[in-house]
Amino acid sequence: MRLGLMAVPLAFFALFFAYPVVAIVGRGLKEGGAWQFGRFGAVLSEPDVVQVLWFTVWQAAASTVLTLLIALPGAYVFARFDFPGKQLLRAVVAVPFVLPTVVVGTAFLALVGRGGLLDELWGVRLDTSVWAILLAHVFFNYAVVVRTVGGLWGQLDPRQEEAARVLGAGRFAAWRRVTLPALGPAVAAAALMVFLFTFTSFGVVQILGGPTFSTLEVEIYRQTADFLDLPTAAVLTLVQFAAVLGVLALHARAVRRRESALRLVDASRTAHRPRGGGQWALLWGTLAVITVLLLVPLVVLVERSFAGPDGYGTVFYTSLRSAAAADSTFAVAPLDALWNSLAYGAAATVIAVVVGGLAAAVLTLPRLRSGPSGRTPAISRFVRGFDALLMLPLGVSAVTVGFGFLISLDTPPLDLRASWWLVPLAQALVGVPFVVRTMLPVLRAVDSRLREAAAVLGASPWRVWREVDLPLVRRALLIAAGFAFAVSLGEFGATVFIARPDRPTLPVAVARLLGRAGETNYGQAMALSTILMVVCAGALLVLERLRPVDHSGEF
Repeated sequence: MRLGLMAVPLAFFALFFAYPVVAIVGRGLKEGGAWQFGRFGAVLSEPDVVQVLWFTVWQAAASTVLTLLIALPGAYVFARFDFPGKQLLRAVVAVPFVLPTVVVGTAFLALVGRGGLLDELWGVRLDTSVWAILLAHVFFNYAVVVRTVGGLWGQLDPRQEEAARVLGAGRFAAWRRVTLPALGPAVAAAALMVFLFTFTSFGVVQILGGPTFSTLEVEIYRQTADFLDLPTAAVLTLVQFAAVLGVLALHARAVRRRESALRLVDASRTAHRPRGGGQWALLWGTLAVITVLLLVPLVVLVERSFAGPDGYGTVFYTSLRSAAAADSTFAVAPLDALWNSLAYGAAATVIAVVVGGLAAAVLTLPRLRSGPSGRTPAISRFVRGFDALLMLPLGVSAVTVGFGFLISLDTPPLDLRASWWLVPLAQALVGVPFVVRTMLPVLRAVDSRLREAAAVLGASPWRVWREVDLPLVRRALLIAAGFAFAVSLGEFGATVFIARPDRPTLPVAVARLLGRAGETNYGQAMALSTILMVVCAGALLVLERLRPVDHSGEF
């Protein structure tokens, strides 16, 4: 049964992930039918490539540390404090995470770039500064720490720390010796996810870094799209792939420790109104950080979208409906990208929910025990590797996947280059991991005795799923679908290669507009980014109302 359920996810990943990636890497590293592994030394010894590698690692590490320092107090506030508007604020905090990286870059461009708010007020420009990149990464990943660490922190029994204080430990000593070790796996998991997202950063660095700064992902795009240097792109892809595998292996270990190390309590029983001046100061300080770091860039983005050449108005929004201003890079009215994105996103969501739902079901089937020799059965090791496979699309170069689609899916029966479904298939690759990680904790929480009782009474596996599991996981399924839809709307790295000029998505349209000179193009980019932000924020607000109170901390 396990292998039967695994067939669809395995086939999906084999055809639309492994095959395109292997094809593009093979195109770059093969010559005359032989692999040219000597190109690794030649490419990795180039000074420009060394500089890109160093900046990729350095900025990812700095972004991770900065995000932890800024977000951990917020995780404590959401975990331990109860205050008016908490549910709404929690949804607001999550909005940046589901925003396309292009929109995040655009928001900070409106704040710190040429003609941005800081430039107009004080003549300060940071659009080609590493600080703009680091702050944008904190903006993007703040919710990862708040939800991953705060979700666990809210379920830790506070009586353990109180007992340490009764025994004479000070407040800080009790936190350091009791709470911090318990939070360690969650902090490690959050830090590794932030490092992964910033290590593979594309849209933010492409917009804010300009020609000065480049991550591996941006360099892979430049070598592929601008220079058609496939050998260099293939080497950089494999280097990034190896780094991602290492990060995901560490993350999987941290998640297993987080799931098995502690007995948790109902999060609603641990939250309380702030007590004393220190706790109120922490709450107001967190609200100030959220306002300045998360809300100000979004507000400035909206303000720039209405700041027309003749004052505030809707001139940039109304011009989106007309194709008159479109040049050879825009075959349709920019607003058509909205309807394209909604249609693509809906199709990608259906694919991601089917594939991810089946994958989550596989991972929650009863695990096979070790044999008499103590060795883990091969099928269990295979399933464990399958779990890691599901996370790879989050870290493997989306640029490589998108270009791989173009050069590999070009012969029957997989000649899809002219097919409408090419974009949803690429977007679904990014949505599947979110579906799996959303549904997995809920499926694992279902009492296996319910399934066993239904099976004893003669129910088929399909009927057990339909009548036992589905009613219990329906809410998680809706949340998974919402996350898949939101991240599909924002997918950019692969879509920029495969979206046709007459059917662009919103992120692709924003990037094209930013790449063209003129106040109108800039204003239209801000307007499209605002529309995309509103759609994503609306989806997040709906998801927050569906989220169970005892959310376990998986993002």
